[in-house]
Amino acid sequence: MSDAAALKGPAKQRGLLRSSLLVSVMTLLSRVLGLIRDVVIANFLGASSNADCFFVAFKIPNFLRRLFAEGAFSQAFVPVLSEYRENGSTASIKLLIDRVAGALGGVLLIVTSVCVVASPLVATLFAPGFRDDPAKFQLTSDMIRITFPYLFLISMTGFAGGILNTFGRYAVPAFTPVLLNICMIVAAVYMSQYFAEPAMALAWGVLMAGAVQMVFQLPFLQRIQMLPRPRWAWQDEGVQKIITLMIPALFGVSISQINLLLDTILASFLPTGSISWLYYSDRLVELPLGVFAIAIATVVLPNLSRLRAGGNELAFGATLDWGLRSVLLMAVPATAALMLLAEPILTTLFQYGEMKLSDVTMSALSLRAYTLGLIPFMLIKVLAPGFYARQDTKTPVRIGIIAMVANMVMNIALVIPLHHYWQIGHAGLALATVGSAWLNAGLLYRGLGKKAGFKILPGWGRYCLQLGLAVAAMSACLWYGLQWFDGWQQWGAMQRALHLGGLCVAGSGAYIVVMLVCGLRLKDLRGSAPH
Repeated sequence: MSDAAALKGPAKQRGLLRSSLLVSVMTLLSRVLGLIRDVVIANFLGASSNADCFFVAFKIPNFLRRLFAEGAFSQAFVPVLSEYRENGSTASIKLLIDRVAGALGGVLLIVTSVCVVASPLVATLFAPGFRDDPAKFQLTSDMIRITFPYLFLISMTGFAGGILNTFGRYAVPAFTPVLLNICMIVAAVYMSQYFAEPAMALAWGVLMAGAVQMVFQLPFLQRIQMLPRPRWAWQDEGVQKIITLMIPALFGVSISQINLLLDTILASFLPTGSISWLYYSDRLVELPLGVFAIAIATVVLPNLSRLRAGGNELAFGATLDWGLRSVLLMAVPATAALMLLAEPILTTLFQYGEMKLSDVTMSALSLRAYTLGLIPFMLIKVLAPGFYARQDTKTPVRIGIIAMVANMVMNIALVIPLHHYWQIGHAGLALATVGSAWLNAGLLYRGLGKKAGFKILPGWGRYCLQLGLAVAAMSACLWYGLQWFDGWQQWGAMQRALHLGGLCVAGSGAYIVVMLVCGLRLKDLRGSAPH
């Protein structure tokens, strides 16, 4: 059967575990290259003033990309597209895609053009603390002009990825971020020598990466005969439905990203290096978050949307339950491992070239703080789709507002004393973000129970006991191993990597063995969407 014919018949259902593992493998490749990219950046820029400038210039369009591509737009677009696919014809699906491409592309072009022209205003808005340093402010403004078009390119890439995910082509969108990391590594290693300021090469690398990622997905859209031909049709019923769902979701689904951006704004007033310390620690937390939670959420949302459109509430609840168990299987051990191995990991990955021991120490503080929020960060990725699959965007908005206000209050309560007494205000920013994430996740879970009647399935007590015993065994193994290794600062890169790798293998082995001894089997992790 051809791809075109396949689109007209019932979609072949895949096991959720299989699909999630496929996305996880691709995402893992991307995250590993992302770590290599960050190692290169740390070697070239360290936690210097220019590094702070680049991270701000990159974070702004990247933040907006998560709202448009991975966040609000995706959560609004995928359920509507799934509904069209479940109940409509191939022609109606294609027409919706064409009209959404025109509307989204047009808005993004306008936003991008305005922000490129007004880059000093954008820099003032997102890094007001840089105004006191004219050179730092000017460099940030110049780099924003280069990096901001990435917003348009990567958002259209996310739009294409949403189409491919809805049609079960998970691998291509999951692989696409690999191209970003390759482009930035090439820019840092080979292009930086042609610039007076190496950070400018990285800015051009970001722009190049956006174009490469968008073009890469086009042949795969053509293969399933869903390559968009943009049409400006703002009044189209499907487009209006997506906009209606998207506007409140802009806030609700991206609350954690908004909190991180607020951290950047406040960090611009803290000592030089604070933004970089937060960046390096956040990147390490993003590794398990991206590999596992986002991979599972990517697979869960289209399935939840399809089940909701088909009225299968029992399977809807079972799929959510599976998602929660799956993310905790990785979130709990990852939290314990990052808490114990913060300094060894940061030293092994980043302490070369311009990166100093003091930078590692400061980054470790924010890493441990962010790690306390890894569990709610992951839970949010599964719980939020439970609302958006039901086309309910209002409830997450109300929850998001509560979490946002709590984050602001905790920022004031934590940052000021930590900065005043110990000069570690950046750790207070991370702790405030974590506190709001826990509140957000808890309220989302409670809201699903009230709004959708969601209840966890039997067996959670046994499952939590299995997790607790396995993580305790892993932690003991890691702690014992650390007592034998006490020369991280003196070792070279290879020796550091070998010792860290040995610890990770030993800890992972202990965790897996205890889970198996406690009775967990692969069949327990399989989730499937009903035929």
